[in-house]
Amino acid sequence: MNQDEISEKLVEVDARSKSNKYRLDKMEDRQDCFDKLVNAFAGMQTEQEYIKKDVSEIKEDVKTLAEKPAKRWESAVEKGLTVIVSAVVGYLLSGGRLP
Repeated sequence: MNQDEISEKLVEVDARSKSNKYRLDKMEDRQDCFDKLVNAFAGMQTEQEYIKKDVSEIKEDVKTLAEKPAKRWESAVEKGLTVIVSAVVGYLLSGGRLP
């Protein structure tokens, strides 16, 4: 190789080196953005777990609240039937006579 060929190769290598440096810098920026995205996703995943737990608790509370009126109604009906049955049994035990 003569001096001109060596100079030409050196210019090519220098140009390739600059191009590679530019590409690596760009890749580092993309990697930084990707790292931020991964961290944000991890934070969202943690928040989603808390939200899931809260929603589960809310569902249990709503279910409990929805059951309360039904339990009250059942209790009222049970007491009403007890009063009616007691009155009928009392009437029958008194020989069918009203006081």
